[in-house]
Amino acid sequence: MNLDDIRIQIDDIDRSLLDLLSRRADLVHEVGQIKKRDGLQIYAPEREDALLRKLVEMNRGRLPERSIRAIYREIMSAALALEDDLKIAYLGPEGTWTHQAAIKKFGHSVNYTALPNFADVFDQVARRRADYGVVPIENSTEGAVSHTLDLFVDSPLHICAQILLRIENGLMAAIPRENVRTLYSHAQVFGQCRGWIQRNFPHADLVEVSSTTKAAQFARDNAEAGAAALGGPLAAELYGLEMLEPCIQDRATNTTRFLVIGEKTCPPTGNDRTSILFAIHDRPGSLVNALRAFDQFQINMSKIESRPSKRKDWEYIFYVDLAGHCEDRKTAEALDALKQHCSFVKLLGSYPDSGE
Repeated sequence: MNLDDIRIQIDDIDRSLLDLLSRRADLVHEVGQIKKRDGLQIYAPEREDALLRKLVEMNRGRLPERSIRAIYREIMSAALALEDDLKIAYLGPEGTWTHQAAIKKFGHSVNYTALPNFADVFDQVARRRADYGVVPIENSTEGAVSHTLDLFVDSPLHICAQILLRIENGLMAAIPRENVRTLYSHAQVFGQCRGWIQRNFPHADLVEVSSTTKAAQFARDNAEAGAAALGGPLAAELYGLEMLEPCIQDRATNTTRFLVIGEKTCPPTGNDRTSILFAIHDRPGSLVNALRAFDQFQINMSKIESRPSKRKDWEYIFYVDLAGHCEDRKTAEALDALKQHCSFVKLLGSYPDSGE
């Protein structure tokens, strides 16, 4: 078989694929009409998660899992865009890691709105000016993002999905490496690359800015003064910078976890995580008694963070992630037991325990 014969077969397959995608879009539209009639959400993270896992299991061809997920992410994104004018708010500006996390979850076909701070993301979703919001919650190197934790205390919103994104920061500039005298970046990125900076630029001035995108802008505008930036490839592309050295983070597995926030939580999938907030009574043994509820029902806690309540001096609110869904019998009983030892318990949501 020669090259022309192979290309003819590829063209035939592409025609068939387009026909199948059109048929799939028609069926998705029917599903959307039923959901609108019954008052259900158009976007269903639990269904999406189950579908992607099933597709990976069904795959018997040459395409790796990452490619299967990426292809179907865009197919589902296009279907959402056709069915509903889905609006996603995220912590901006454009080109940040949060922007990339949002694209990983929702694809390129939906509408995105970059917002300047965490509170604005929560506010836009609460006011229904955006359908969902995407915010960071923790980094595997630098720990929890306190701004997100604090906003959940008074927000009516729920967590409906999570996104795990491998963070690969690089050195970007419009000047040669030997001319770099000042490094711009977000505080978290400086923390994630602390060892590399000490080894490679021990005498450089470090200037913290609000985002890696802003850092890239400063590196472009102040190139003659020896400016460079630390951040991701999307920021470098947006501002026309050269990636002088990729993957400079101190840990190769540096990962940030993001949350998708919306009005409703998700139904059970069989592999779920539940997030809660609680405050304990101010008396001896309260925290031990509260946590004993999870031990009693053999509920695994994957995360616990404390934050000042900002309502009363020396009062703290605890953020906890649990294995299981709030509708699971054991989880529900553990939460009921927890309430007996707390002055405040808030369910933030149950959602698929995956990062796709």
